Order: sequence, then C-alpha cells, then structure tokens
Amino acid sequence: MSSPNSIADLRKSYERAELNEDASHADPLNQFDQWLSEAIAAQVPEPNAMTVATVASNLRPSTRVVLIKGFDAQGIVWYTNYASRKGVELAGNPYAALQFHWVELERVVRIEGVVEKVSDEESDAYFNSRPLDSRIGAWASPQSEVISGRGILVANAAKYGAKFMLNPPRPPHWGGYRLKPDNWQFWQGRKSRLHDRLRYTLQDDASWLRERLAP
Repeated sequence: MSSPNSIADLRKSYERAELNEDASHADPLNQFDQWLSEAIAAQVPEPNAMTVATVASNLRPSTRVVLIKGFDAQGIVWYTNYASRKGVELAGNPYAALQFHWVELERVVRIEGVVEKVSDEESDAYFNSRPLDSRIGAWASPQSEVISGRGILVANAAKYGAKFMLNPPRPPHWGGYRLKPDNWQFWQGRKSRLHDRLRYTLQDDASWLRERLAP
C-alpha cells in the first residue's frame, strides 16, 4: 500500500493550454461543444463520461458516472432507470450537478441546473437505437436494489430475452433526463496552480454572465 506521505507528494504541473475571456465563447454551450469536440478528437478515454451528483431527502449527496447522450440549447441529456437511486433522488429534489473531467487535456467542466424527464418520444427513439443486449439489460436489472448474486441478472436477461425476442419495448421505468443549465464552470489547468476558471451564470434576460474565478 502507498503511504499517506507518498500520496500527498503526488504532483503534476499543468501546462497544456490556457483559457481566457477573449478566446472563450460568450455562450457556454458553444464553449462546451468546442471542448467536448476536442476531447473526442484527442481520443481521451470515454470523453462522453460525466459524473452526476444528486441530493437525497436526508440531504446526503451521491455521485455516479453516466454517459451523455445529447446536448443542445435545451440542456444535457442522459438515460437511466427511473427507479434507481438517482431517479428517486431527482424525483424528490430535481436539482443536480454534472462534471466532465478530461484528464489528458487538463480540463474540467461543471454544470448545475434543474432536471426534468425527456419526452416519451425521445426516450423511445433512443431506446430503440440501443444494441439488443442493452435493451434486454434495461429490463433485467432492478438498478440500485439489493440482489442475491449475479445469477439474478443472468436469469432475468434470459427471461426477458425469451419474452421479447428481438423487439423489447422500452420499460416504463426507464428513460431520459435533461439537465437545464443555469451555471457552468470551465477549468483549465495552469502552471504553479494558477489555473484558469471561468463561470457562466444565467441571467433573467436569458443572457450569460461570464466571470473569472480564483482557482
């Protein structure tokens, strides 16, 4: 095992790029589009992976990693089991935070806002585009519930595979969420820990206020 001292001594100098007000976009969605495109082009591992943070009714936060499946002016979209822990927490408190961390590019994007379910039509269209095994898996896994072993999942997959064959419908407990951002932060690592950090805050007139924050 690594000793606490050796962990504390791990350091990295961030020197790949910079982020300033003149070179950044006035609209955070355009800035995100640029950075995500650059992460994909750089072939970083799973550039579409994002952490989703929710808060339960007892005020305890929780996080998990999911994959972004779309974004536009309306918000950031992902799909999951509505009966999962995150689904239950979003039903009680519809505010969430997202984070992308592209380690190789020394960049982080943080997004906050209110979350709503996407339409049934959107969920159906995405569900039907998934590989067959993934569609069966949405039926087979009682996400976030305690199960006695992996055999339960295998048995459920076999059961629903036999039931639905090649055309499993979208489960009623499965679909999409859309986070509608009201706050974005873009972080670019810089030398000597003097990192670049820009925050965009949604204003009452639907414009974005861009400000630099101390790192």
